[in-house]
Amino acid sequence: MPLGYSGNFAESARQVVDLESAGLDVVWVAEAYGYDAPSQMGYLAAKTERVEIGAAILPIYSRTPTLIAMTAAGIDNLSGGRFILGLGASGPQVIEGFHGVPYDRPLTRTREIIEICRDVWAREAPLTHQGAAYEIPLPAGEGTGLGKPLKIIGHPERARIPIWVAALGEKNVAMTAEVAEGWLPFFFVPEKLDEVFGPSLAAGAAKRDPSLGQLQIAAGGILAIGDGPEVTKLRDLGRGMAALYIGGMGAKGKNFYNALAVRYGYEKEAAEIQDLYLAGRKEEAEQKVPDALLEATSLCGPEGYIKERLAAFAQAGVTHLNVTPIGADPVAMIEKVRGWL
Repeated sequence: MPLGYSGNFAESARQVVDLESAGLDVVWVAEAYGYDAPSQMGYLAAKTERVEIGAAILPIYSRTPTLIAMTAAGIDNLSGGRFILGLGASGPQVIEGFHGVPYDRPLTRTREIIEICRDVWAREAPLTHQGAAYEIPLPAGEGTGLGKPLKIIGHPERARIPIWVAALGEKNVAMTAEVAEGWLPFFFVPEKLDEVFGPSLAAGAAKRDPSLGQLQIAAGGILAIGDGPEVTKLRDLGRGMAALYIGGMGAKGKNFYNALAVRYGYEKEAAEIQDLYLAGRKEEAEQKVPDALLEATSLCGPEGYIKERLAAFAQAGVTHLNVTPIGADPVAMIEKVRGWL
């Protein structure tokens, strides 16, 4: 289950504790440009016993590679080996507009950060890295010249913390399938997997180290179980977020979510949503989000329908069902769905 990043986190944490007892396996903590995710994940580590705690995501630009590795090792230690490091490039608007650093070479940086993190955790030798994006220690002629290779002081709980990558673009998905333990897609439509992502996943899998095992995939959406239009209408709760991402998460030509909607076949709608959203007409933009997209990226309806959707996600290779339960008793909903898997 993903946790929202704009509400009362302490209240959300209490819900996680209840859902953990019902069978919740993983909770994902976002950061965006809200509160920092590691503080919240440390809090969750103290409040929970079994559930895995995943970052979804830590932006690759706002921390040094070694700080990302140290943070992951720290939360993994606090949680007793329950941390998942989710990485992502975010987007230029947040990285350059909020963090004030250039948004450049996202694929190169992601690949090198993964390499550096694994070297830090393995602790086999003092850290050195010579890459296109990062050189550790700093090379001669940069800085004071006093830097030297170091090992992380503590011994990490695990030498191999799982790394998942949020990827949408073709090259990024291919890289994820090659080097990461897991993939965090967005607006995932299982029936479109082969058409939209198939070639990239195949290209990455061909280079994948067998020791990584099968690529893990987390996908799902809003979960509401029941008969009648009042349940299926809950899909509309995703309309605002869809409009925000398709329309407002990036400038024209630099919005990865908009590009994905186009690849799904919604070229006209994606353009309209973006034009309206960037013009400040957000409610009109929301109304342009296709009903078919909301249905395909959610789990709202009678039990039989939801079981069919679960089968479609499983057929597409989804290993982790990622849901946001909406209803009077989220614990009972998680228990019920858990029993179907």
